[in-house]
Amino acid sequence: MQIREFTASDLEAVLRLLAANGWSHRIPDEAYLARLIAASQHAWVAVLDGEIAGFARALTDGLSNGYLSMVVVAAPFRGRGIGRALVEHILGAEDNVTWVLRAGREGAPAFFAKLGFVHSTLAMERPRRAAY
Repeated sequence: MQIREFTASDLEAVLRLLAANGWSHRIPDEAYLARLIAASQHAWVAVLDGEIAGFARALTDGLSNGYLSMVVVAAPFRGRGIGRALVEHILGAEDNVTWVLRAGREGAPAFFAKLGFVHSTLAMERPRRAAY
């Protein structure tokens, strides 16, 4: 498996990956996905057997706070450490950054707990008012 930075040539494959894994309602097309990635400090893909098997995106100031926005692994590749590798790559070795995320999908809380995330009673949320 190779973890590498997202490139423009990955756009179509990443959009297919997201659509196949329940993100169509949030990511309508390539143009919108490209804007999201351009606004992110981190966008990485996991490549296995020549195929994009996973994608992760994050926002951070790199000093104090970070938001892990997306971690998506294609169903046939789950359970092989791809999600873990993507998250660990983004988080790096910097222990001074507090990372937050939304873990509402099935299995997400247990997955992220294995990576050191804990349930927080400190976070608040202002939900989006529009689809995109």
